[in-house]
Amino acid sequence: MEFTARDLCDFLQGALEGDPSVKVSKPARIEEGQAGDVCFLANPKYINFAYTTKASVLIVNADQVFEQPVAATLIRVKDAYTAIAKVLDQYQAMANGNGVSNQIEKSSFISDKAKVGMNVHIGHFAVISDEAEVGDGTVIFPQVFIGKSVKIGRNTRIFPGAVILDACVIGDHCIIGAGTIIGSDGFGFAPQEDGTYKKVAQTGNVVVEDHVEIGANTTIDRATMGSTIIRKGAKLDNLIQIAHNVEIGENTVIAAQSGISGSTKIGKNCIIGGQVGIVGHLTIADGTKINAQSGVSKNVKEENSSLTGSPAFDYSASMRSQVVFRKLPEMMERIKALEAQIQLLLHK
Repeated sequence: MEFTARDLCDFLQGALEGDPSVKVSKPARIEEGQAGDVCFLANPKYINFAYTTKASVLIVNADQVFEQPVAATLIRVKDAYTAIAKVLDQYQAMANGNGVSNQIEKSSFISDKAKVGMNVHIGHFAVISDEAEVGDGTVIFPQVFIGKSVKIGRNTRIFPGAVILDACVIGDHCIIGAGTIIGSDGFGFAPQEDGTYKKVAQTGNVVVEDHVEIGANTTIDRATMGSTIIRKGAKLDNLIQIAHNVEIGENTVIAAQSGISGSTKIGKNCIIGGQVGIVGHLTIADGTKINAQSGVSKNVKEENSSLTGSPAFDYSASMRSQVVFRKLPEMMERIKALEAQIQLLLHK
């Protein structure tokens, strides 16, 4: 598969600088680019590679300034990172025809009581249980388990080994990563007088709205009552734990190894770094940014605030505190010197 720089520029609706007839056949990292590759530059940390890369085409931001000549043909776009995402999507689709055919493998099991839409692919050893519904164009890869009364929307992709348990709802155009479990029991136990714990039945479900992406080996617990909800457009990384009755707002992104405790409500357009821990029954305001490895133990009421640390507090205040902390040894020496001078004055 080859494309000219002009074809690629038209596809991205960009502005071309250089040879419009040069051909590219695959994407590559800018530091590894060779003739026939298309690369991108979105982070200024990598600008030096723009002068040395052997790639044929380089996608850059419209306002990118170069201090040296660049050999590659340039395509200037509004957002280079978004542009390369479009290129990768197109490349993947054309390379493998979306990776599957619209067929149901004979080794899969589909209940007679289930409903399967048009142009659905169901892979080897996948299980579709009673009363489950699978929407048009959805792809279910091998060894996926779909529980009773589960509803899956249109054009969703569920990767190998994923488990979606009874009564959960998955929207349209979602991606569920390999090994992810949606609808496992929430962690609910009532302490007893004798020191034991009585399990609290988890009778709710999980609702995943449209255009949500959930990475590999993430777990989302069903609600004790009602629903655990992942709102539309949210993006969850691999290895995340979402507890019962949590709500994740629209277009919120959460990085790997974060844990959200029960009944916490996270607003829309939040950005949560890796290994963040959030205790239960909190409310996190829209637009909140939480730095990696932070621990949040209180409500976040102010929208678009930034937090860091454990316990987490205002990012700017934390940075100022760290400046002071680094100067503590020097400040201690100054205090000792001042104390010595005071003692001399007192003894005169």
